[in-house]
Amino acid sequence: MKNALLLVFYLLAGVVIGGMLASVCGQLPMLRWLAYSHSIGISPEAPFILDLSVIRLTFGFSMSLCVAQVFTMGAAIFLYSRSPLR
Repeated sequence: MKNALLLVFYLLAGVVIGGMLASVCGQLPMLRWLAYSHSIGISPEAPFILDLSVIRLTFGFSMSLCVAQVFTMGAAIFLYSRSPLR
């Protein structure tokens, strides 16, 4: 269980650092490709709605991933495999 939580921590740190890196690199012409992202999922603007007259359920999911986040998540997995805490 400890190993799984450590891996989740490393991955979340990689996503956050990758997002910050993409934000910074998006302003630089030579590194703009690191900020390229694509969104997938059910759009929050037009979610799936199930209206049962008594209950109304709204489902929506959206995920955006950029190139910098992919690189930092790869680095996080590499650092996790080398971690002495495992």
